[in-house]
Amino acid sequence: MKTDILQTVTNSIVEAIENLPTGADFVLPWTQSTDFPVNALTKKHYRGGNILSLWVAQMVKGFTSPHWATYKQWTELGAQVKKGEKCSYIVFWKTVTIEPTKEGGEEETRMIGRASMVFNSEQVEGWTPPAVTERPLFDRIAFAEKVVAATGAEIHISNQGAFYSRKDDYIGMPDAQSFIDTKTSTAQENYYSTLFHELTHWTGAESRLSRTKGKKFGDADYAYEELVAELGAAFLCAATGISPEPRQDHAHYLASWLKALKKEKTFLFSAASQSQKALDYIIGFSAETAETLEDKEEAA
Repeated sequence: MKTDILQTVTNSIVEAIENLPTGADFVLPWTQSTDFPVNALTKKHYRGGNILSLWVAQMVKGFTSPHWATYKQWTELGAQVKKGEKCSYIVFWKTVTIEPTKEGGEEETRMIGRASMVFNSEQVEGWTPPAVTERPLFDRIAFAEKVVAATGAEIHISNQGAFYSRKDDYIGMPDAQSFIDTKTSTAQENYYSTLFHELTHWTGAESRLSRTKGKKFGDADYAYEELVAELGAAFLCAATGISPEPRQDHAHYLASWLKALKKEKTFLFSAASQSQKALDYIIGFSAETAETLEDKEEAA
């Protein structure tokens, strides 16, 4: 029997979320890493739902390395997967043509998800990861500012918290000085991770990517859009090198996310796909930022 890869990955993420602590220290699986998972052979970054799948695998298995590859690819690199190591799954999307079932019908094309098994570099022997020089915080903040400014999004300082007004098409943000340092992030990093959440909402306007916004808190469309924004913020944090810090309202969205995840196996992957589109859209405003991130393509 073929493995239902979407259900398998969704189940692993649901399990990870359900086992997380709640309250002030609540942290979602995808807020654990500032690096995109990258294919060790092709040097390309994974995209969409595969980012989540590998971020969760890193968290659950305790890996600190963002480098992944299939068994065959590790062999090509001269490395050997250690005996007894278990793989993690990603989804490889393939376009297939469906022949018409009735005479005179038309062919259909569909995207079919296939499972691909990958191993982290910490599960192999004979391979040394490339040295990485972390950019100073000042440079990362400056880059994040360029990304935001290039979009031309209207941002108002507000005492009503962080939000996006779809009616008036502007983002409301608390004053930057109101953000504080936490155990894992600086005040500046916390500010930008929150702004990225609202900026992802901004991309959903009808004049941009035209995503459906829920009518009330907790309904399916509301939960979907909040998950898109949450993942979009995580993707933008990774793209700019900003250390992600979970928003204080994460726990309020958790129940509706889990309900939707358990009901529909494609919910998470669909949301991640929309978040990837939001990231691509935002980065696309600036030739400089697009060039910097031009290798953010799905690994083979």
